[in-house]
Amino acid sequence: MPSRRTVLKQLSSLPVIGGVAVGGLIGGREVSGASHSQRDYYKELGLKTFINAAGTYTALTGCLMPKEVIDAYTYASNEYVGLNELQDAVGKKIAEMIGCEAAMVTAGAASAMTLGTAGILTGTDDDKAKRIPNDLSGMKDEVIVQESHVIGYSHAIKNCGVKLIVVKTRNELINAINDKTAMLYFTNYANNDGQVQDKEFAEIGKRYGIPSLNDAAADTPPKNRLSMYIDMGFDLVTFSGGKGIRGPQSAGLLYGRKDLIEAARFNAPPNGDRIGRGMKVNKEEIVAMWIALETFLKMDLDKEWKLWEKQIDLIERAASSVDGITTKIYVPEINNHVPTLDISWDTARFPMSGTEFQTALRDGSPSIAVARPAENSVNITTWMMVPGQEKVVARRIKEELQKARA
Repeated sequence: MPSRRTVLKQLSSLPVIGGVAVGGLIGGREVSGASHSQRDYYKELGLKTFINAAGTYTALTGCLMPKEVIDAYTYASNEYVGLNELQDAVGKKIAEMIGCEAAMVTAGAASAMTLGTAGILTGTDDDKAKRIPNDLSGMKDEVIVQESHVIGYSHAIKNCGVKLIVVKTRNELINAINDKTAMLYFTNYANNDGQVQDKEFAEIGKRYGIPSLNDAAADTPPKNRLSMYIDMGFDLVTFSGGKGIRGPQSAGLLYGRKDLIEAARFNAPPNGDRIGRGMKVNKEEIVAMWIALETFLKMDLDKEWKLWEKQIDLIERAASSVDGITTKIYVPEINNHVPTLDISWDTARFPMSGTEFQTALRDGSPSIAVARPAENSVNITTWMMVPGQEKVVARRIKEELQKARA
């Protein structure tokens, strides 16, 4: 990994947009930035860029892609290739890297959930594929899910016209299985909230011959989670491409059983008259997703982790130096598993809400995005920053806290 002095020297030569340097090194991997000769498209549009101290949120456009990924995207944009043949070839590469039977690139994790469900319902039956979601006659139409796993993204499953059968206990889950049960659906980050946890959930699916799907969209790092859920026995697994893997934000992964991936692709572009026709993934995203996964698996996560800890420690020291501020550093157990800083305050001494503090940082210069505003707190991550930006974030947070103090 380059020295901090080298990184800061490189940052000083980068162009600045909205007060934020763009481009640089993340974990020793170059992140592309605008050159002096390029048009400043965001400025032309009247948009303000920001330092991402929040994380891989879709509304904040996910991640910055490493140079290797951008190079792959650009390469793919300059040549024509057959879409099905490309999915075949890249799917084979991805399956080999993860250690599963088959894989495909999707238009994000939610797309993967819809296509995976559709594949389970229809197989490669043309008539069935044309009829979902409006007519499921002759198909199994129930998907069992634990109550604590029903979240907004569950709509991606319901897109197929199925009925969610919501259960709480292991006995309720087993008793709900019948000849209409198409799939068992699991939301990975809610693992500890349900009474039936990941391994047992997959085992129940195997025992009763019901395919199981695990939505693990935001659950890298660590790397081993890519193969962990397949090893547990889940038949299908989804991951977001534009989060920890640092691929295109509009891409994702669906992988697992070969027959189910074949059926999912049967419901996907370029096929017409299918539920997935609008979930198009272009050649650039497919190639970039392959290289993003390859780059992620080669990454030295121990070095990355040490960098994230140093960055979080710096920001924590700046925030806690303001009298009356409480800080806590922790690592979420499952999703967004990276060093995270919670900053909280007594509203009698700091008369502002978390949302007001978040807005002050976003409206300031340079603009900074932070996450999870609550009544009297926000939280910070650094893994989506370009090294060096943590110093700016530390300074700005301290300034805004001092301003807000009554």
